[in-house]
Amino acid sequence: MGHCCSKDVAVSVVKDASTAVEDGRSTADQQDKPNLPPPSPLRNGSVEAKTSNRTSANSFSCSPWQSPYPAGVAPSPSPARTPRRMFKWPFPPPSPAKPIMSAIMKRQGQAKPKEGPIPENEGEERESQLDKNFGYPKNFAAKYELGKEVGRGHFGHTCWAKGKKGDMKNQSVAVKIISKAKMTTAISIEDVRREVKILKALSGHKHLIKFYDAFEDAHNVYIVMELCEGGELLDRILSRGGRYTEEDAKSIVVQILSAVAFCHLQGVVHRDLKPENFLFTTREEDAPMKVIDFGLSDFIRPDQRLNDIVGSAYYVSPEVLHRSYNVEADLWSIGVITYILLCGSRPFWARTESGIFRSVLRAEPNFDDSPWPSASAEAKDFVKRILNKDHRKRMSASQALAHPWLQDENRPVILDILIYKQVKSYIRSSPLKRAALKALSKALTSVELFYLRGQFTLLEPKDGFISLENFKKSLMKNLTDAMINSRVPDILNVMEPLSQKKMDFEEFCAASISVYQLEALEGWENMAISAFEYFDEEGNRVISVGELAQEMSLGPTAYSIIKDWIRRSDGKLSLLGYTKFLHGVTIRSSSATRRQ
Repeated sequence: MGHCCSKDVAVSVVKDASTAVEDGRSTADQQDKPNLPPPSPLRNGSVEAKTSNRTSANSFSCSPWQSPYPAGVAPSPSPARTPRRMFKWPFPPPSPAKPIMSAIMKRQGQAKPKEGPIPENEGEERESQLDKNFGYPKNFAAKYELGKEVGRGHFGHTCWAKGKKGDMKNQSVAVKIISKAKMTTAISIEDVRREVKILKALSGHKHLIKFYDAFEDAHNVYIVMELCEGGELLDRILSRGGRYTEEDAKSIVVQILSAVAFCHLQGVVHRDLKPENFLFTTREEDAPMKVIDFGLSDFIRPDQRLNDIVGSAYYVSPEVLHRSYNVEADLWSIGVITYILLCGSRPFWARTESGIFRSVLRAEPNFDDSPWPSASAEAKDFVKRILNKDHRKRMSASQALAHPWLQDENRPVILDILIYKQVKSYIRSSPLKRAALKALSKALTSVELFYLRGQFTLLEPKDGFISLENFKKSLMKNLTDAMINSRVPDILNVMEPLSQKKMDFEEFCAASISVYQLEALEGWENMAISAFEYFDEEGNRVISVGELAQEMSLGPTAYSIIKDWIRRSDGKLSLLGYTKFLHGVTIRSSSATRRQ
């Protein structure tokens, strides 16, 4: 999408010229590199004349950095490369890019045409049926004077402008201009409507771009926003040779997480977080940063899963490629950005879009090469926990801000929608499951308790207890139109049983923890053993195979699998049974485990 910045046009043009996926071209002959180079000499604008009219066609983009290798010389193989095997089919696996790119082209109205003759003016007739009237004011030219172009993105370009009259008189702004001629599908029209809705609802946050107004005429939609004159985060990464100190990286990551945590609480997933979409307000080194470009963002309920594939190739999460994701996909993108900030390399890279996707799905980030051996243990743990391929084990944005690497008792705590999801599941679970979770909560370390204590305090307990009313008040304090559009408050209806009871901090911890997230910790085994000792003393009871299967919503076919989870000596759950019971299990996953 367009950028609201004051950088040279040539800078963004060069980036567009080096992104083969955005241009719809094959990237089989492109070269890429694992390390970020210093600022490119091509940024002097020498290629502007050749590429100034080029605009991106797809929702995915490849590397914005040029290859350091001569033509015809390939870099070392991708870490995700699949070698051919003897005595097996000698063909590489199907390209994961093919269905992904097909989905993107369909979204943008570029599906493969059907065979047979194409009627004349068919495209014009189809487009004429689309309603491109947004209901925005049509007096843009009377209020603003357009200046030079300052940025270009997926579907539009951004220009500098100055207010002519009213409150905005003589004030410099950024105007994103989206051509109606490029809105060839109902989806693309709805994307613009949604972008304006999201910008308008979220513009009050200090790290989100400020929205002023939206206009339209017969040809374009004009989105008027705050002008950020400090350039992109990408530019600053390149100016540093691709590496930040840990302290400087922390400052960047905290700002990103603060904005994203607020978006997620409102039920908005950004879906295109990358260094190009963060702008500094001024050229000062310590200038605050703003998140921009909500053109691919969407509203999402806490328990909803999205399936449309959008984003930028190097920053896209595995679950997006699997077409089932929630707000955790944004945390993956933040993990990629943090990895780049700390070491100057991409965690997942390849020469082609197919290789990039395969690397994201199968490869593991490299934490062995320099500078990772000299990085702090907290920094490495932070990156590993948000680059976990299992989205259930990934930290939320609010949790990430409470991680030891970023922990700061003086920083305001942001309410986490994950707490609401976890408490909802807890109050709907069986007494045995609640007893198992209470035992696990007693084994939590001070690191996990720091985050939970902050969330409990935000709920403003009375005499040490909280009820449904506390959850309602805390959510309503953060209410915006975005939260209403995404129907986040609906989750309170499911939490209705809390209206009849009160919850102290100990039970709140049991209700709020995620077993999957705890399992990702290095000390999970010791934690599980300690929790089982509590459970064995206070909550463990005699249970039959049939009862256990019913507790876990499993049928009779699971009896042979779960019978080993019950101790023969006293008929109670064993340590194995306790940990499996905490997670829940399916026949499919259990069968796969037994075959290994």
